[in-house]
Amino acid sequence: MTEKKASPPTDHQLLLFSLFTEIGIIQQLSSNAVRPLLPKGMSMAQYGVLNHFARRGGTETPAQLASAFQVTKGAMTHTLQRLEAQHFVKIKPDPADARRKLVSVTSKGLTAHAKTGRALVPYFTEIAAKLDVPALLAALPALRALRAYLDDARDIADT
Repeated sequence: MTEKKASPPTDHQLLLFSLFTEIGIIQQLSSNAVRPLLPKGMSMAQYGVLNHFARRGGTETPAQLASAFQVTKGAMTHTLQRLEAQHFVKIKPDPADARRKLVSVTSKGLTAHAKTGRALVPYFTEIAAKLDVPALLAALPALRALRAYLDDARDIADT
């Protein structure tokens, strides 16, 4: 059996790899900046769930949340239990299917999310003073398109 040799990467592929590397590093650094500002005992995973609900609202099942966050159902269940213990989310039976649960954010959860957002203002003010914000914001449409593509590709792979 012969191995198929991969062709050398193109300039575009190398640049895309560099882009993904930068995004990953930015995610790590920004998480490290946010973590100390979270309410006592809250993890980044828990804050991510609050941020998800603050952006989207509504209710979701633990399975839907696990899929959105690309984690196991067990990991999401643990995260949700911790949030529920702090009264940041409400978990109730699904009236349409008693085997399922529905999760929604509480006003206390939205308040904790907003408080963290206010605590981030000095961090973002410092960034705005040091960097070219219009240039950064100009990248948003391309980043949103990349996120949408990756999300759609993930959904296709899951089917």
